[in-house]
Amino acid sequence: MVEPQNPPRNGEGDQVKLGGGGPHILKAPIKQVKRARKLRRQLSLPEVLLLQALRQRPNGLKFRLQFPVGEITTDFACLSHRLIIEVDGESHNRGDQPRRDAARDASLREEGFEVMRIAARDVLSNLEGVVAGIVAHCEEVGPLHQPAAGPPPRAGEDRS
Repeated sequence: MVEPQNPPRNGEGDQVKLGGGGPHILKAPIKQVKRARKLRRQLSLPEVLLLQALRQRPNGLKFRLQFPVGEITTDFACLSHRLIIEVDGESHNRGDQPRRDAARDASLREEGFEVMRIAARDVLSNLEGVVAGIVAHCEEVGPLHQPAAGPPPRAGEDRS
């Protein structure tokens, strides 16, 4: 005899109406996901160097590479601290690019992220300082969620 399966609790399962399906931020349109995959194969030298440093998980922080947020593909994202890191080359100072960057930053702030722009020349000349600045910024802001203090008390146990 097959035992009936319990329905998923709120927050479980793969259907949004039942509370599952993951956070909204991870539901980028497939077009953006494909673009992010393509960009991951076309990294600039500063992005490669920063990626190698961030893959070491400085201070236990996890970073995602070429992370899509809605219609925007970001260079690096630390989801636990809601931080976006953009590595800007010389072209970001020319033409209408500063205005476009400001619009992107505003859109990312609306999604709940803070944006940190780092010049590519800084990554090339002072990688350790850049990584230390990112870690310091994350320590200052603190994580989005605090780790659990342990399991909840069992029925009948004192909560204090």
